[in-house]
Amino acid sequence: MTGLPGRLDFADAGEAADLAAFLARLIHYDRAAAVRLQARSDGAAEQSLAVFGRPPSFEVLAVRSARLAAPVELDITVSAGELLESIDESGAAATVPAPVTGPPWAGLLPPRSGWQQLPGLPPPAALHSAVAAVVAEFRVRTEELPAEQRTRAELDRIGREIWSRPVGGSALPVRAAHAAQSLGFLRAVRVAVPDLSAGTGDPGPYTLLGAGSWLRLRTPYGSTAVRAASALGGLSVTPAQAPRR
Repeated sequence: MTGLPGRLDFADAGEAADLAAFLARLIHYDRAAAVRLQARSDGAAEQSLAVFGRPPSFEVLAVRSARLAAPVELDITVSAGELLESIDESGAAATVPAPVTGPPWAGLLPPRSGWQQLPGLPPPAALHSAVAAVVAEFRVRTEELPAEQRTRAELDRIGREIWSRPVGGSALPVRAAHAAQSLGFLRAVRVAVPDLSAGTGDPGPYTLLGAGSWLRLRTPYGSTAVRAASALGGLSVTPAQAPRR
């Protein structure tokens, strides 16, 4: 990467605070979490910094964007903790940490374009209820296990069976919605932000998008993305565009 900026200037203090909250949630699940940062100066009136992370508990990619006050060219993987420590919320700025060796997921991100809206995602209230139901089911089923059967292998088996279930009439696994909720993406919506890159107009607060073998649950506060299991071996590494929230 060339031209690494030493400083990121956000559009306002709220953007800095929201990014800090996202990084704190990632670190809650992985104290050594890394994030990939991408931004490009493409002449757009408004530029965003895309922040990609992968909380290990959910096996999904999480994407959070922050509006920038000044254009930058950036593509780097850094420590989530160091980036969080560098954020000055009141000053709406952050220092770009030194690069780190990226984990494998950082080299294989969702495609930049080709996203189309898909059917089957339930309304927001039903989506929240579905996540709450499977969380409760996992808790009950694991607590009911006899002590001698409460092994990591058995817990993982129950988790795979529950979290791989589809949401509503869609192909999106429940774990993507659970991750979105745990990372603060399924909050009460202040305003719907249309994703013009997806070519879907203004679909509402939560939208299911598809591109190739990728599925993406998009909300105004961030996205979670997963790949279809059958396509894991056939994807090429592609750079990702800074998506709108």
